[in-house]
Amino acid sequence: MNIKSAEFVISNTDFRKCPQDELPEYAFIGRSNVGKSSLINMITNQKGLAMTSSMPGKTMLINHFIINNEWYLVDLPGYGYARRGKENRDKLRKIIEDYILYRTQLISLFVLIDIRHEPLKIDLEFIEWLGENGVPFTIVFTKIDKVSVGRSQINVETYKQKLLETWEELPIIFLTSSEKGQGRDEILDYIEQINKGLKSNQL
Repeated sequence: MNIKSAEFVISNTDFRKCPQDELPEYAFIGRSNVGKSSLINMITNQKGLAMTSSMPGKTMLINHFIINNEWYLVDLPGYGYARRGKENRDKLRKIIEDYILYRTQLISLFVLIDIRHEPLKIDLEFIEWLGENGVPFTIVFTKIDKVSVGRSQINVETYKQKLLETWEELPIIFLTSSEKGQGRDEILDYIEQINKGLKSNQL
C-alpha cells in the first residue's frame, strides 16, 4: 500500500464523538513509552503526524488520522502508566475499553510490545482481556533494532510460549523498528488485504 495522504482529523475522549462515517479503523495501543507515536509516524511516512514525547503517558485522547481518504489509523492512549493517580487511571481505562468494545468501525487492534522486555503481566492481562471480549488484534513488537537478531528471536519465542499457556492459536505477529523502517510494508499490506476483503463483501 502506498500512503498518498495522512491527515489528523479529531481528538476526543468519547468513542461516540469519533468520526461518524463507516470507514474502517485500525487502532494502535501499548504501554506507555513503547514507541507508539514513532511507529505511527514511520508507517504513515510523516515525521510529526503523531506527537512523540519523552514523557511517558502523555496521550490521554483517542486520535483519528485519515489515510488515503479510505481508512482511519487510530492512536489510543497508552495503558499502565503507574504515576497517574487512581482516578486518572480509571478514567483512562474507561476511554480505552469503551472505544475497543463499542466502536463498530474498529477492524483490528495493533498491540505494541517492546521486544527488549520479558513478557510483562500488564501486557498479558490486556491481551487476555481482548481474547475474553472477542476483539480481533495483532501483536507488534517494537524496537527490534535495539537487540540482536538472536535475542529478538528468543524474546519472541518466549512470548509465544507464554501466550500458548492460555491461547490455542497465536495472533499474527509483526516485528518493527521505527528507526530503520522495518515492518512497515508488512503492516500496510495486512491492512490493505483486509480493506480489499471488506470492499468485496460490500459489492
